Amino acid sequence: MEYIAEIKNVSKRFGDETVVREVSLSLEPGRIYGIAGRNGSGKTVLFKMLIGFLKPTTGRIFVNGKEIGKDRDFAEDVGIIIETPGFLGGFSGYKNLEYLAGIKKRIGKEEIRRSMEKVGLDPDSRKKVKKYSLGMRQRLGIAQAIMEEPKLLILDEPMNGLDRQGAEEIRELFLKLRGEGVTILLASHHKEDMELLCDKVYEMEDGCLWGVS
Repeated sequence: MEYIAEIKNVSKRFGDETVVREVSLSLEPGRIYGIAGRNGSGKTVLFKMLIGFLKPTTGRIFVNGKEIGKDRDFAEDVGIIIETPGFLGGFSGYKNLEYLAGIKKRIGKEEIRRSMEKVGLDPDSRKKVKKYSLGMRQRLGIAQAIMEEPKLLILDEPMNGLDRQGAEEIRELFLKLRGEGVTILLASHHKEDMELLCDKVYEMEDGCLWGVS
């Protein structure tokens, strides 16, 4: 089996505190994986290690066949939402994404516009991000995560700030992306996300991860 990402016996300690304990997880292409757990259970730290923002104390992590921290400092071809997405409040949503797209120069205006439309935002709107609602900011964060068409999405509470209709729209988007072969790893407090989206669900508590379904 060719996995898009593998976490092998990974632990993370901060001083005397162990926040992730010997976690192993393999992600197959074109599937949605959910991790449920309370705040402080270790989910966000695990996600940050997977993309290279934090280094494991022990264990190894591979993304797209490359070992993070050895072959690559950071995971490539990955879309990310971790904690609250940060944007330049004095600019429009489109202009924010244009600045971000300029870092890697992989995509142009059409891809940016398309990503905004997919999440229900108007790319022609001049409304500044500082005047966005929490739900609009979350939609913009999802647009940022998908705009370069990555094969792996790592999403920490992607439904934050969305009303019921907004959450349903974003779930439909995620299911469509799965159908296109995208792998999604998400953490969520919403039972509906786990039941309606995920091919496999895990529970995380006190840094330990185990399969639920």
